[in-house]
Amino acid sequence: MRPLGATDVADFLALTDRHPTVNVFAAHRARQTRLEPRLLGGEVWGRYVDGALVSACHIGANLVPVEAGPEDAAVFAERLLARGRTVSTIVGPEPAIRALWDDLEGTWGPPRETRWRQPHLVADAPPLVEPDPLVRASRPDDFAALYPACVAMYSEELGVSPETGGGAEGYRARVRQLIHVGWSFARYEQGRVVFKAEVAFATPTNAQVQGVWVTPDRRGEGLAAGGMAAVVAHVRARIAPVVSLYVNDWNEPARRAYARVGFHQTDTFSTIMF
Repeated sequence: MRPLGATDVADFLALTDRHPTVNVFAAHRARQTRLEPRLLGGEVWGRYVDGALVSACHIGANLVPVEAGPEDAAVFAERLLARGRTVSTIVGPEPAIRALWDDLEGTWGPPRETRWRQPHLVADAPPLVEPDPLVRASRPDDFAALYPACVAMYSEELGVSPETGGGAEGYRARVRQLIHVGWSFARYEQGRVVFKAEVAFATPTNAQVQGVWVTPDRRGEGLAAGGMAAVVAHVRARIAPVVSLYVNDWNEPARRAYARVGFHQTDTFSTIMF
């Protein structure tokens, strides 16, 4: 096992292409940073068997295994225990996360929260319901309305504000960046956001959506299904042909909305938060 760098990008992307939808975060990061630690804000480790790259592990703010089986997870965990915990989240396919956590829990635990069963859903065809025509790409002048909705979604989903600990400046920059690249979508009514979602990561073939939110006083009206249908249509037309996300298994209203749009489950993710 060794850290990967710019000369390893092609091999690493070939590894992520084994399951490109599941591995879209890792592939996106590699394309953005060329695996340079300064740009990654961390490292990517690769495990080799007989000279071939067989698995990898992204270690930054997020710890994300890539194509890691039980033996790979054990090797990564040994190195991670020697390094100490620097990550705020561990996320990825459930079997890999459970294998990692079996070795890490005694030293890295207890976590703030664990979410073991998060259906990983994919939409790879036109939406099954009519897209909401009022959902559009956000513009720079929408920021004042969009930012409070982003903070509300984050706080509701993760149980902590993104502004905690001096994080406001970085989070505001992230929201502005998503607007700038055309990855923020929302329905605006009288100066406020009633539905929103963002593309978090993308490659030429896959895009992952996060931050789906409906303002609390408008829930139950079908805004999520129509809004997500619009997001799927926009993303497939302009960004990537396959759209994915993962959702908490207990969030039945969201799961019903995604099913109406045409999302189907392809995997199960797990998330451990500190």
